[in-house]
Amino acid sequence: MPVFLLTNDDGYFSEGIKALREELKSLGRVITVAPDRNLSGVGHSLTFSQPLRIRRIDEDFWTVIGGTPADCVHFGYYLFLDGKKPDLVCSGINEGPNLGEDITYSGTVSGTMEGRILGIPSVAFSAFGREDIDFRELAKTAKEVVLKVLDTGMPEDTYLNVNIPNLPRDQIKGFMLTRQGRRAYREKVLKLSDPSGRPLYWITAEEFGWHLEEGTDYWAVYHGYVSITPLQLDLTNYRALEWFRERL
Repeated sequence: MPVFLLTNDDGYFSEGIKALREELKSLGRVITVAPDRNLSGVGHSLTFSQPLRIRRIDEDFWTVIGGTPADCVHFGYYLFLDGKKPDLVCSGINEGPNLGEDITYSGTVSGTMEGRILGIPSVAFSAFGREDIDFRELAKTAKEVVLKVLDTGMPEDTYLNVNIPNLPRDQIKGFMLTRQGRRAYREKVLKLSDPSGRPLYWITAEEFGWHLEEGTDYWAVYHGYVSITPLQLDLTNYRALEWFRERL
């Protein structure tokens, strides 16, 4: 019976993690460790500056008070699994997509990056949609990916970023291996004031969007396919490495 370690960045109360947990429980044991609050955009960070507390939510389900998704993977692996590797680390289902450069900010994707650093095959799941997301339906599609990964495995140094269109399963056209796309929007900083007139600042996006390039993660979900993008821990730019070797 497979063992899964499940986390997210939307918080332990998210409908996405609950739905994915239920589907994974039909396959095996699911150790769920998630943040106590929404940490969208937290990226890949570990908490070194302060101690953390853990609260039990349910059987095999804990929340880390003040912890990040990467912290949660550490606690799941070192505490609740006692250093025994699960068959798969899963993260999500995120409430919204993680496409293009946004994966660098994503706590959802970073949870799986941490799993891969620990030597565990890992998959991140996100919903392509922001309103009326049917997480139970998406979790069934995510389960199909999980079964395929359990069957085939994955190369070392690799983890997967999966984005699922917010569609009924019979309307999804299929599964597509993709490359990371490019976003077509910029952040901006809003200057506001508190009730005392002191300045407040809020980082936000002008408009969400990505370049519609064939073969990319955005192209796939836009056209009704599940996007599966293999990512790697090695961030070396090998083309630039050769460029510099010719010039230095």
